[in-house]
Amino acid sequence: MRHRSSTPAWQGLTRRAATLATAAGLLAAGLIAPGMARAEEGRLRIAQQFGIVYLMLNVAQEQKLIEKHGKAAGLDIQVEFLQLSGGSAVNDALLSGSIDIAGAGVGPLFTLWDRTRGRQNVKGVASLGNFPYYLVSNNPSVKTIADFTDKDRIALPAVGVSVQSRVLQFASAKLWGEAAFNRLDRLQVAVPHPDAAAAIIKGGTEISAHFGNPPFQEQELAGNPKAHIVLNSYDVLGGPASATVLYATEKFRKESPRTYKAFVDALDEAARFIAAQPEKAADIYLKVTGAKTDRALLLKIIKNPEVQFKTRPENTLGLGQFLHRVGAIRNAPQNVQDYFFTEAHGDAGS
Repeated sequence: MRHRSSTPAWQGLTRRAATLATAAGLLAAGLIAPGMARAEEGRLRIAQQFGIVYLMLNVAQEQKLIEKHGKAAGLDIQVEFLQLSGGSAVNDALLSGSIDIAGAGVGPLFTLWDRTRGRQNVKGVASLGNFPYYLVSNNPSVKTIADFTDKDRIALPAVGVSVQSRVLQFASAKLWGEAAFNRLDRLQVAVPHPDAAAAIIKGGTEISAHFGNPPFQEQELAGNPKAHIVLNSYDVLGGPASATVLYATEKFRKESPRTYKAFVDALDEAARFIAAQPEKAADIYLKVTGAKTDRALLLKIIKNPEVQFKTRPENTLGLGQFLHRVGAIRNAPQNVQDYFFTEAHGDAGS
């Protein structure tokens, strides 16, 4: 029997996330047939991951905005928030019927949109805003992605599936050509953001880089003098982009239209709340997540001009078309209407 001390701390999920990930895996293994569970009007199960990119959900949860908009439509909604780590676990949970709304990167959305087209028809519900994602390294020798060697390990939520992994593939394709888009996949390891950030700050593990999200990337830069930015997702994607999104099956949208609308309306209100009251939003994040993040650092992120809290997706199509070109997805998205429900983009979106 292996002792607990033989396993590095960064390799483990938090207890809660591990439990939920295991549950999602069991469901995906066949306890519930994909797409067979009937959606229930007035019931909403939402999966989110780690980071301030989920602030709109945190605000909606603390302010009970989904319940508020449900009551306005004459509906009592029971809302449950689950926390998972990695797009693969989230996608499995959605297909198994154990959640109704999935929160993950746009990379996992493209994977599931492609996989379920003509069947469950998974599409985006809303963006959670535009955030620059940083690939941070504590290895002084790594200045660009070309400097990584076999001695380096890059932590991210899910290898080959997460938006961080997909953006890194996009960057690799631009540097070495699309035939070599997955050149750095062999260096990637799936680690939850909190554990990866701890590894970068502390040093001394095989993890020398972390492609994360706020506030973990900012904590790394502040917590280790050797930590520095190797890659900014905005540079790869050509500007501000919706990296983290929410998505659902067509079945849920059709069978629970009032619940769905209450959720979308709640997100819009949450976005306005954050813009108008950033300090209260920071307090809500700390309260809901139980994070020990420095409040001043949170406010700096929320007020960062490059960060925009909005539900309309922006600058996502290019990544999807790249994924099709390299064979990562079979179907080629032609426009945002292909992979987002109309409520998300209206007459705009990209």
